[in-house]
Amino acid sequence: MPLCLAGIEEAKEGARALRENGYRFDVVHTSVLKRAIQTMNIVLDETDQNYIPIFKHWRLNERHYGALQGLNKAETAAKHGDEQVQIWRRSYDIRPPALDVNDDRWPGHEEKYRGLPTDILPTTECLKDCVGRVLPYWHDRIAPDILAGKSVAVIAHGNSLRGLVKHLDNMSDEEIISLNIPTGIPLVYELNERLQPIRHFYLADEEEVKRKMAAVAAQGKAKPAEA
Repeated sequence: MPLCLAGIEEAKEGARALRENGYRFDVVHTSVLKRAIQTMNIVLDETDQNYIPIFKHWRLNERHYGALQGLNKAETAAKHGDEQVQIWRRSYDIRPPALDVNDDRWPGHEEKYRGLPTDILPTTECLKDCVGRVLPYWHDRIAPDILAGKSVAVIAHGNSLRGLVKHLDNMSDEEIISLNIPTGIPLVYELNERLQPIRHFYLADEEEVKRKMAAVAAQGKAKPAEA
């Protein structure tokens, strides 16, 4: 699914924040999903860094929501109830109902996953599954780039990024559940030689960060009925 107009504008705003604060990168890692790739292209265009190496990998994909995949979040909440949908979305280790592998929404039917073993392509994922999928890519590809002295950009999705944040900040399973990463705002990590955070911060004022965090937290709730 491509970026909506609001998503395109958010990507441009994030790119402007990077440009205005002087951030330059040696390499970028992203997922194989269209939204992340579009965001990456906007960021590289707006910061005039189209020349840097790009690496795309399925391990940075957004969490797979199983039988809920691709469905309107508010309509799904109206059907199953806010409480059940929030359990699926916000619990650490409870998966939504799985897809049948014959369902067109199963990744195994997409050309971009051709050549991958079918048993690693999810039919559903909880956040724990997503974290477990992302971390091998961190250890094998992103961390070596950082240790080589490179400035690295990771352009991914809410849940795959939560996996990286959980690892970097050594967050508990309970703590990560309540973490909401705002869309369109760059999150900067400065790491020491052991890849431990020295500090991290968003490139936006505190009120804007809080507003966008609240918007992410509200996703998946049924819309109130109109009078």
